Amino acid sequence: MQHNLQIIPIPAFKDNYIWLIHNGQQALVVDPGDATPVLQALQQLNLRLNTILITHHHHDHIDGVSDLVAAYPHVKIYAPRLEHYAFAHRSVHELTNISVDDLKLNFTVMSLPGHTLGHVAYYAEQASGKHLLFCGDTLFGAGCGRLFEGTPAQMYQSLQKLAALPPTTQVYCTHEYTLHNINFALDLEPNNPALTERYYHTQKLREAKHASLPSNMALELATNPFLRCHSTEIQNAVGLKNASDLDVFTHVRERRNRY
Repeated sequence: MQHNLQIIPIPAFKDNYIWLIHNGQQALVVDPGDATPVLQALQQLNLRLNTILITHHHHDHIDGVSDLVAAYPHVKIYAPRLEHYAFAHRSVHELTNISVDDLKLNFTVMSLPGHTLGHVAYYAEQASGKHLLFCGDTLFGAGCGRLFEGTPAQMYQSLQKLAALPPTTQVYCTHEYTLHNINFALDLEPNNPALTERYYHTQKLREAKHASLPSNMALELATNPFLRCHSTEIQNAVGLKNASDLDVFTHVRERRNRY
C-alpha cells in the first residue's frame, strides 16, 4: 500500500543533507555524497531506490552514487549536462522535464551557474499545489553557495531566478548552514524583525537536533541577505549606499567568505 509522499533529510558528513523522497515503496534521493546512510534508510523503511538527482559534481554530492548503483542497478540517474561524471547518467539542462511516475512527480530543471558552472536545481509542482525546490549549493537557508567556478553576476542571476518562484515554494538545500548564515545576516541587517524571529526559531530547532530545512521562498526573501541587496540597511552596512544590487551582492558574498 502506498503512502502520501514524504521528504526526509538523511544527515551525511559534518553538515550535508541527502534528501529522500518516498511514498512507502519507491524512493528518490538527491545528491547522495555517501551511500551508507542512504542504504540504511532504504532498508529501514523497506524502500526501493528508483531515481537519483544530482545538482553538481562536488564529491560530497556524488561519491555515494557508485555504491547505490551496485545495490540498485536499474536506478535512473540525472545529472547536469555541462559537467562530467564517471557514472552513466541522463544529462539534463535548462527546462529539461523529468517524470518520476512512481512518485507522481514532474521536475523541471533550472540551470543555476555560480557555485559551479553546470549547477542545476530540480523544481516540481505537485498536484496538491505544493512547490518543491531541490537547489543543491546555490541557495542556503539565509545564505548562498561560494563561487568556486562562476562569477558574482552568474550567481546573482541564478538567485534572482529562484526568487521568482512562488513564495510558498519549499526550499530543500543540501547543507545545515542556516544558523551561521543568520548570524552573518544579523550583522548586516540587525533591525530586520523577520530575521530576528528566524534566529530564535532556528536556534530552537538546532538545540532539539532538528533540521532547519526546508525553508520556503517567502522566508528567504524576507531574511536572506543575498536576496535583499536592495535593503538600505544592508547597503549602508557594507558602505555601498545606492549601489547596484549586483555590486552589493558581490561585496556581501566576499564578506561572507571571511566570516
